[in-house]
Amino acid sequence: MFTFLVKRLVQALVVMFVISLVAFAIQDNLGDPLRELVGQSVSEAERDALRTEMGLNDPFMVKYGRFISKAVQGDLGNSYFFKRPVVDVILDKLVATLELVFAASLIIVVVSIPLGVYSAIHPNSALTKVIMGFSIVGISIPVFLTAIMLMYVFSIELGWLPSFGRGETANLLGWESGFFTLDGLAHLILPSISLASIMLPLFIRLVRSEMLEALSTEYVKFARAKGLAQNKVYYQHALKNTMLPVITVGGVQIGTMVAYTILTETVFQWPGTGFLFLEAINRVDTPLITAYVIFVGLIFVVTNTLVDLLYGLINPTVNLTGKGA
Repeated sequence: MFTFLVKRLVQALVVMFVISLVAFAIQDNLGDPLRELVGQSVSEAERDALRTEMGLNDPFMVKYGRFISKAVQGDLGNSYFFKRPVVDVILDKLVATLELVFAASLIIVVVSIPLGVYSAIHPNSALTKVIMGFSIVGISIPVFLTAIMLMYVFSIELGWLPSFGRGETANLLGWESGFFTLDGLAHLILPSISLASIMLPLFIRLVRSEMLEALSTEYVKFARAKGLAQNKVYYQHALKNTMLPVITVGGVQIGTMVAYTILTETVFQWPGTGFLFLEAINRVDTPLITAYVIFVGLIFVVTNTLVDLLYGLINPTVNLTGKGA
């Protein structure tokens, strides 16, 4: 286990280095940050002097070296627009994004596992055909279109749910969240369903396929031959082994959902990191853009490592070190 941790740590550092290099390299192609910092009346000479003062005219490797030396100390720069460290700006918005991802993950778990298991146990039923048809349609519809349709039906036509914003929040044990108020929950329903629609069809089909494979294994056949109750065979033997690949894929998709919140947060004006990222692009706030890309990459790296560890703990037959017995 220790060898695996060291190996993954080295891999994570290499991946984060590459991500930081790519994120820093693209910022020069995003436009002129001075456009938002100074007015139209500022002369070109003053602009050049300000660029020199900010280090924008330095060679790329000089700028990147300066960035890395500060980044290893936790300093990713200051936002041009907010006039604050970009880490603080992102952390302020992170709570809202994690709240949305958590709600979407709950929907995925609560819906996909029962539907996937039912579809595997009753592969020829009419309900299974409906579920599979729904999953195909769900995979085909973009998340922003799902968000717009939900908003039109439930906010505009029926007027049941709010169409934008985060709603009222409350603080519980230091966690400021909309989960603790009725207004916050009402604002959370449509965005979380929209975000869940990205992964929900995938997980329904994944649970179904893994469950079908588990039901065809020898140990399940042996359990049936022993006369065990069907529910015990399904839920104690087959479902337990079905969850191993689901956990692996689920952990990886958490990072994907954080990245996909850009579309959901834009449609619903949700005040999270995704909406912040788009605003940073419009304002050419390059330090904030670079920090966001690095932040999303870090989430992917951390979640992948944790999933590998969790998979090894759940399934002791997995050799984390990759060495033979």
